[in-house]
Amino acid sequence: MKVLIIGGGGREHAIAVAMKKSGRVDALYCVPGNAGIAEIAECEPSIGVMEFDRIVAYAREKQVDLVFVAPDDPLAGGLVDRLEEAGLRAFGPRKNAAILEGSKAFSKDLMKKHHIPTAAYETFTEPEKALEYLEHARMPIVLKADGLALGKGVLICNTLEEAKAGVREIMQEKHFGSAGDALVVEEFLTGREVSVLAFVDGRTVRPMTSAQDHKRARDGDEGPNTGGMGNFSPSPFYTEEVDAYCREHIYQPTVDAMAAEGREFKGVIFFGLMLTAQGPKVLEYNARFGDPEAQVVLCRMKNDLLDVVDACIDGQLDKVELEFEDNAAVCVVLASEGYPVSYQKGFEITGLERFQGKEDYYCFHAGSRFDEQGRIVTNGGRVLGVTAKGATLKEARAKAYEAAEWVSFANRYMRHDIGKAIDEA
Repeated sequence: MKVLIIGGGGREHAIAVAMKKSGRVDALYCVPGNAGIAEIAECEPSIGVMEFDRIVAYAREKQVDLVFVAPDDPLAGGLVDRLEEAGLRAFGPRKNAAILEGSKAFSKDLMKKHHIPTAAYETFTEPEKALEYLEHARMPIVLKADGLALGKGVLICNTLEEAKAGVREIMQEKHFGSAGDALVVEEFLTGREVSVLAFVDGRTVRPMTSAQDHKRARDGDEGPNTGGMGNFSPSPFYTEEVDAYCREHIYQPTVDAMAAEGREFKGVIFFGLMLTAQGPKVLEYNARFGDPEAQVVLCRMKNDLLDVVDACIDGQLDKVELEFEDNAAVCVVLASEGYPVSYQKGFEITGLERFQGKEDYYCFHAGSRFDEQGRIVTNGGRVLGVTAKGATLKEARAKAYEAAEWVSFANRYMRHDIGKAIDEA
């Protein structure tokens, strides 16, 4: 089969690596791709993920059998619908289902209506009303831009002054663009945060192994929220009891709720969970693989990814049992200093050859490109996701940080405490 992957980050590189292992994939393409993906797939960097007509034309030109739509924007924009209208087989939710991530207000209302456990909340479209509400709200409190904001449209406010400043930032100054046209003000939950990705075929849900993200830019969970500075899998806090509860009260009810609303979901749902003293609650949904969750989850999956994708599209997921290696994986993101606020690009990356032929070590490219001299240079805030597997979390963490020192580029920055609190416990 010929497979086309849409996207150009670390998530897409991890998907490409998993697809490449399938015995049924004869040719792999990626739009736009990056310098790392280009090692295993034919990339077309001139096409953007929101250029739907050009993507359809490219897919037809390459005669692909499957288009895997990975990022949030094209899913929310209806790329899967456009591909299907053109007679192309596509993986990912249609536009009316991708709203699960595309609108936080929608997802919160869905959970409330269908009794799926989540934090208490209020939604506002007028900043004055939000500010008025905050005067009597309990702190700390969480502010969420309603729309897509590259994983950064969430503010945790400890004081009323911070909350008021957050409303101005999101709704009036539009730091996250039109994503801030509406605002969700949410109860602050405490507990352990866990991420679980799940394959869905419209009716059946198959949860993958758990993972735990580190969103803040700096060590000790300091600094602004980012798209993710590192991840590990599995989470020791995601027990069999937690899994059983989530399957009964969160995962299947979410899939059933979407079907009941006439929004059949096929693809991957990301469940962001908080394990509170009152039980697991949903923090957020994403309508696709997380990044860098995909990096630590897919490298541990035993199944042929293409087989699972086909089952999702064809409504046959009930015939699939997911299997994962009995080990651990850690991803350490190498970023550009200044991310996520402002940073420079175009620095040469050296040492990538050290990963060649190394079992259990991966270097997933998140923001890289070839320059005019053919060198691989930085091209984003998150540049590389250095990932390693080990028998234990402690071993995987040690290997990931060892491998992080193999590569270098000017302006390189990383957190030094990914999974540290866990492996020292």
